[in-house]
Amino acid sequence: MDRSGSANNGSEFGGGGGVVSASAATMASRTNTAPWSNDKESPNNEDDSNEDDGDNASPAKVTDPLAPRLANNERILVVSVTERTRETWGQKAEFLLAVIGFAVDLGNVWRFPYICYQNGGGAFLVPYCLFLIFGGLPLFYMELALGQFHRCGCLSIWKRICPALKGVGYAICLIDIYMGMYYNTIIGWAVYYLFASFTSKLPWTSCDNPWNTNNCMPVTSDNFTELSTSPAKEFFERRVLESYKGNGLDFMGPVKPTLALCVFGVFVLVYFSLWKGVRSAGKVVWVTALAPYVVLIILLVRGVSLPGADEGIKYYLTPEWHKLKNSKVWIDAASQIFFSLGPGFGTLLALSSYNKFNNNCYRDALITSSINCLTSFLAGFVIFSVLGYMAYVQKTSIDKVGLEGPGLVFIVYPEAIATMSGSVFWSIIFFLMLITLGLDSTFGGLEAMITALCDEYPRVIGRRRELFVLLLLAFIFLCALPTMTYGGVVLVNFLNVYGPGLAILFVVFVEAAGVFWFYGVDRFSSDVEQMLGSKPGLFWRICWTYISPVFLLTIFIFSILGYKEMLGEEYYYPDWSFQVGWAVTCSSVLCIPMYIIYKFFFASKGGCRQRLQESFKPDDSCGSVVPGQQGTSV
Repeated sequence: MDRSGSANNGSEFGGGGGVVSASAATMASRTNTAPWSNDKESPNNEDDSNEDDGDNASPAKVTDPLAPRLANNERILVVSVTERTRETWGQKAEFLLAVIGFAVDLGNVWRFPYICYQNGGGAFLVPYCLFLIFGGLPLFYMELALGQFHRCGCLSIWKRICPALKGVGYAICLIDIYMGMYYNTIIGWAVYYLFASFTSKLPWTSCDNPWNTNNCMPVTSDNFTELSTSPAKEFFERRVLESYKGNGLDFMGPVKPTLALCVFGVFVLVYFSLWKGVRSAGKVVWVTALAPYVVLIILLVRGVSLPGADEGIKYYLTPEWHKLKNSKVWIDAASQIFFSLGPGFGTLLALSSYNKFNNNCYRDALITSSINCLTSFLAGFVIFSVLGYMAYVQKTSIDKVGLEGPGLVFIVYPEAIATMSGSVFWSIIFFLMLITLGLDSTFGGLEAMITALCDEYPRVIGRRRELFVLLLLAFIFLCALPTMTYGGVVLVNFLNVYGPGLAILFVVFVEAAGVFWFYGVDRFSSDVEQMLGSKPGLFWRICWTYISPVFLLTIFIFSILGYKEMLGEEYYYPDWSFQVGWAVTCSSVLCIPMYIIYKFFFASKGGCRQRLQESFKPDDSCGSVVPGQQGTSV
């Protein structure tokens, strides 16, 4: 895609001595009615009726008073120059909030606190911070700089970097679809809880509801045993999910209408947040990115005032240095940093592509990544103050109270809220926080795919963004319907592992290799210098060349070896599901080698060396992005 707005001005065409009229071209561009006009015909200034090439032929009659007078046998060739301007964020704060909102997601609340205390408490912060500095932050900075410099999404950008790796962009789009299929369903669970909270008494407070079993017993009861189930757990499993009506992946049952309605509401919110691009998303993030922090602070103040909260926080932070000898602690820290910051999903590329060219993306990377990690740390205080309280109420140890993942925020925390005074209020603001945390992240994932496709196909998709977003979300909603069945919770966990969980690690490794090894760290550093006025320091260049790619490859290898551990032991997976899971993973990963083969054998010309050069070197025909020259409009 050519973004050079001045490439055609003053061009000279052979044959018959025809010369491009610069003034006519300028006038054509001024009279263009729309920036996305697809008018390929010559304007009326060129009289096609005079085709007589004889020596005595009369010159073409030009009625335009601004057209220059031409000598005999000279013709006017009018070139219509269309200037395509790209949207930019209304305010710098909108971009920062969008990036923070994407990076800070549900995992900051339900995953980080759990793996922190599981892997040595305060001692876990040592590998966590090391991998942030040497692995996560360089990749985060890379994507912000790439998107801002090249001003396009994860598909079009490869023409400027390494054309053969364009399959990385298609892989990212497919991964974003998989993520949209299950992530919005989790937000739908929170919406269900939110509506259920608007009552005088929370429905998971007692065991006298139609969905409760004989084993149900309040956690505050002295007779509560290991065989008992809490009202909160039965509400989640037997009321919200109704998973007892299905049999996991073997028999998922029909779609639950009320749950499907909640998820549909989420998709409607997502549509009206994304349909106008950064104009609409930039306004929404003021609420969805800031509201979770207000709620987190309120919940923290409430949590630390509860009895037993000090023991929970002590359990959270007490370092167990001996656990650092275990390699699993280091792998968990690396994985948490990677999935928390979110490089490779195309979102950072898309969001930064709407920045001004000289925006300080280096400072943005430091600010947003630091806020993301500090938010995880803050969420740990919020969660463990309540876990300490629950251990105090149940007269048990904290390790018997906590759960990882959805169980923490949909069972344990609601359970604690139900025992507090003013439980309805605390429930409403807690689930509002979960909804806003989830919406920001789903905005980012889908915007990455939308921006990529609008940039790659500007005439077909870019000029019809509202319709395209509607059709895309309708398609994803239909694909997500199985996650809303009675066995859908198993599919949600399944897609989380085999959709983005494994594939994204390999995809980002290839992306980093393409940028740092094929495009080159020196060339990339020069691009950053054009934007910021100075080249990145030696630390960043060493990380990009050696440390970050090794960081990604290591996480990928260990994740492949421990994929069953990623699935967990809570749900049963039949043998056939593992083959299906690897097929889902390969569906996105194979986009990369397939496109390399296509580019080399079918989209390149010449001998082997020429084909390699055309495939793996930046395409010079697409021009350079410089200050004052805009990218593709969407």
